[in-house]
Amino acid sequence: EVLLVESGGGLVQPGGSLRLSCAASGFTESSYVMSWVRQAPGKGLEWVSSIHSRGSNTYYADSVKGRFNISQDNTRGNLALQMDSLATEDTAVYYCSACGKVWGQGTQVSVSS
Repeated sequence: EVLLVESGGGLVQPGGSLRLSCAASGFTESSYVMSWVRQAPGKGLEWVSSIHSRGSNTYYADSVKGRFNISQDNTRGNLALQMDSLATEDTAVYYCSACGKVWGQGTQVSVSS
């Protein structure tokens, strides 16, 4: 069973940075896509970024391109999201997902002055 646990959320001022982590366990797949998805208060899920295990191809939503960076470490499935130049509209619960099938519990990111 794959388990995903996010961490690293918190309160930051506009223009600040945060780094989210997603620790994976029980991962056995050799080819997979890991993603970050967020949900702002009162809104639906919004895809943020994805990375493929083979070739480390990365993809970003236009709203975060140039500000966020997705990466994965050598431990299979572990994921990170470096978020810079944060804005109030980035406030949301951030979830990591494995192939869109397994989801973590989420971590809250709040951007406010």
